[in-house]
Amino acid sequence: MNLLNILLQGVNLAGEGGQLAADSLATNEPREIEVSILELLMQGGWYIMIPLAILSILAIYIFIERTLAINKALKEEKNFMEKIKDYINDGKLDSAKNLCGTSNTPIARMLEKGISRIGKPLGDIRVAIENVGKLEIYLLEKNLSNLATIAGAAPMIGFLGTVIGMVQVFLDMEAAGTVQVDDISAGTKQAMITTIVGLIVGIIAYMAYNYLVSKVSKVIHKMEASSIEFVDILEEPGN
Repeated sequence: MNLLNILLQGVNLAGEGGQLAADSLATNEPREIEVSILELLMQGGWYIMIPLAILSILAIYIFIERTLAINKALKEEKNFMEKIKDYINDGKLDSAKNLCGTSNTPIARMLEKGISRIGKPLGDIRVAIENVGKLEIYLLEKNLSNLATIAGAAPMIGFLGTVIGMVQVFLDMEAAGTVQVDDISAGTKQAMITTIVGLIVGIIAYMAYNYLVSKVSKVIHKMEASSIEFVDILEEPGN
C-alpha cells in the first residue's frame, strides 16, 4: 500500500512539473513585432542613413542622365554616311555640313570638323577629327567617375555604421552589467542595417557604372568606324 501511494505521488509531481514547464513556455512565446521599412531604416542611425540616401539619389540621377545622353549619341540618321559620301563626291560641302549640323550627334560633329578641313593635308584632317572625337568621348564619360566613387564609397559608409553599431553594443553591455537581448538589440540592428543598405547602394551603382561604360564603348567603336570610313572617302580618286 505504501508503495502504491509513493507511485501515485510521483505521478502527481510529474504532472505538476509538466504543467509548470508548459506555463513557462507559454509565457516565453516569441512575440511578433511589426516594423515598417522606413522605421527599420531609421534604426540604422540618421548620420549613416542620410549620406547613403544622398548617394543613392545621386547614383540614380547620374544613371538616368547618362543613359539618355548616350542613347542620343547612338542614334544616327538612316544612310548618314552614304549621304555624306554623295555630297563630298558632288562637291556639295555646305550640304554635308548642314547634314552634320542637323544630326547633332558625336559622330556628326566629328565629321563636320573633318569636312571643314577638306582641302588641307589628310594628316591635318585626321588630327582634327581625333581631337573632336576625344572631346566627345570626354563629354560622354562625364560623371561616370562619380558613379564609380559611389559604388566604392557606399559599402564603406555602411561598414562604418556597422563598426559604430558594434561599439554601441559593447557600451550597452558594459553599462548593463548583464547581457540581455534588449540591451544589445539597438546597436546590433544599427550594425546590420547600415551594412545591408550600403551594400545595396554600392551594388546598384556598380552595375549601373558597368552598364554605362559598355554603352560608351559602343559609341566609341561607332565613332572610330565612321572616322575611318570618312578618311577612306577622302582617299578615293577624284576627292
